[in-house]
Amino acid sequence: MEDRIKGLRIAMKKHTFNQLEFTEQLQKNIKEKINKQETKEEEVVFAIMNLLSQEKSGYELANSIRSRGIRNFEDNDGFLYSLLHRLENVGYLQSRWDETEIKYYLLTEKGRKILRKLEKKQARKRFVLNELYEGGWN
Repeated sequence: MEDRIKGLRIAMKKHTFNQLEFTEQLQKNIKEKINKQETKEEEVVFAIMNLLSQEKSGYELANSIRSRGIRNFEDNDGFLYSLLHRLENVGYLQSRWDETEIKYYLLTEKGRKILRKLEKKQARKRFVLNELYEGGWN
């Protein structure tokens, strides 16, 4: 498998990228645009589901999401809670209220299955991006 990937990388350098020139300024501009974009909803869902492998309150979850650099719901916690509500409605999350009236969220078994699929998809994305950054522009 590794040899096939190396072969693909070499072929892409020779044929796919040989007419493209990525100046340092262009690379910098592309990376800045990528960094400025809000996190895609799919990535937000992945982060939330990943964090909810262990039970968390909405407040704990919001702080954990912010610490990961996801700012989609900054100044709008309604985004987070509506997303949690949707995930609960489709059966990926369960919630419970404790005696102090704090609501806690946790993945269901159905949610764990989806999380495993998302993890595989994320791993493939990281692989492709690493190949582009390491192989395509050097």
